[in-house]
Amino acid sequence: MRASRLLSLLLLLQTRGRMTAPELAEQLEVSVRTVYRDVDALSAAGIPVYADRGPAGGYQLLDGFRTRLNGLTAEEASGLFLAALPGPAAELGLGRLAANAELKLLAALPPEPRSHAARMRERFHMDVPGWYRGADDVPHLGEVSEALWEERSLRMIYRRWGQQEVEREIDPYGLVLKGGSWYLVAAPRNSSPRTYRVSRILKIERLERTFERPAGFDLAAFWQAYAAEFLQKMYTAEALIRLAPDLDGLFRYTVGEEVGHRALAGAGEPDADGWRTLTLPIESIKHARWVLLRLGAMVEVLGPAELRALMAEEAEKLAEMYR
Repeated sequence: MRASRLLSLLLLLQTRGRMTAPELAEQLEVSVRTVYRDVDALSAAGIPVYADRGPAGGYQLLDGFRTRLNGLTAEEASGLFLAALPGPAAELGLGRLAANAELKLLAALPPEPRSHAARMRERFHMDVPGWYRGADDVPHLGEVSEALWEERSLRMIYRRWGQQEVEREIDPYGLVLKGGSWYLVAAPRNSSPRTYRVSRILKIERLERTFERPAGFDLAAFWQAYAAEFLQKMYTAEALIRLAPDLDGLFRYTVGEEVGHRALAGAGEPDADGWRTLTLPIESIKHARWVLLRLGAMVEVLGPAELRALMAEEAEKLAEMYR
């Protein structure tokens, strides 16, 4: 533990230059007194650390001293893949590991690439969830992640759509972060892999039984195929609509980016007033009524007749309400 901390202290000084004892203590999550002892230990080991006195003082390494040791552990190397995603890394319990890995990687780089990497970190930030929804509550994500690394089976209580609770024994193959929501790809006993939303896991238990992950399983390819199949199953019908001009962005946001883009790509030529006729994939008549009503008088449903009648009925209710 102390050896790792001494290495981190050395790499902090190498990467950032002069730092005060309180700054080092904050970064290492230790007391200032511990920093004093660790600096003495580095000096005793022959590391040229010296202190500047005064308000602007602090510790720094002798000019020109540089260690090529990066000290990356296997866990920290894994954390590198999430270095740009501090929130998800923290949810997985890898926040500190990712930070340590980033520090050690920066320290191992020559000055010019290190400066470029530092500028990149200062100028780019990724915030995964959308504006109008927060991230899911995932209290069991850490346990799922541990079982995933250890290839250990899980028993869980899972809430399906419709609030039905079921018990499942599964072998976890991978985790996917989609739009701020975590999804677990796992195989129930003697079955093919399926997808579970981690926020719907109500209770989880790690089993003693381990499993062997299929050698040819490709998580990215599985997710891509699953997403395509999911959309195909979701949108089982179509509606013919007329859309007001200059409404592409709001239309895609309202109906969904992918189906909105698909519908707009197949739209006909605008009429004299700029309105276009297009075919929109829909989940159901009732769901389409709810979605399209959000566009008000900027959209007209031409078919199917049942959907047009529902839209007219709702419009009459609204007119009566506001009359």
